[in-house]
Amino acid sequence: MITMNILGKIRRMRLRDGLSISEISRYTGLSRSTVRRWLKSAEGTEPKYRRKA
Repeated sequence: MITMNILGKIRRMRLRDGLSISEISRYTGLSRSTVRRWLKSAEGTEPKYRRKA
């Protein structure tokens, strides 16, 4: 599950440390498309999940 803590780490790795999306995905264990999607989202956006009916 992605938490706000992980999102903060992803943003820091990209903006402050200058890591590529591939490197971030390797360190976090998330897929590249997930990392890319969260980097494109607005800052402060919280993850939302669909609930089963």
